[in-house]
Amino acid sequence: MIRYALACGGGHEFESWFQSAASYDTLVAARQLSCPSCGDTDIAKSLMAPGVSQLRGGTVPDQEERPLSKPRTDGEAAVAELRKAVELNSDYVGLRFAAEARAMHEGEIPMRAIYGEARIEEAKKLMEDGVPVAPLPFRPRSRAN
Repeated sequence: MIRYALACGGGHEFESWFQSAASYDTLVAARQLSCPSCGDTDIAKSLMAPGVSQLRGGTVPDQEERPLSKPRTDGEAAVAELRKAVELNSDYVGLRFAAEARAMHEGEIPMRAIYGEARIEEAKKLMEDGVPVAPLPFRPRSRAN
């Protein structure tokens, strides 16, 4: 396993673990790696100090415990709070989002709060048809690192 400090095109910094350097390269090339704050797939490695696990003499230095992608700005903190609220109060329906939203709008199934994923064409069609939908400023956890 290898840990990299990363940054997206929007300037957000975060860390992530990879099976190998080659697996990182494969994910970046396929645009499968995304920023947990904004979803940007323009990801690059940042400078990072090497992790040192032991000092000579066998003692382990104390390390500050913190989340890997701790919000660094008020905007990032707001997006993290929004994500938390959406995940607590909504059902994740994945790629069924467009069908579920349309079925609720047409009265075929009971209304409930949902979030998920839709192709841009599906989202445009929902909006054109008056289905109330809005994009979220984050990717689902299953699609984020």
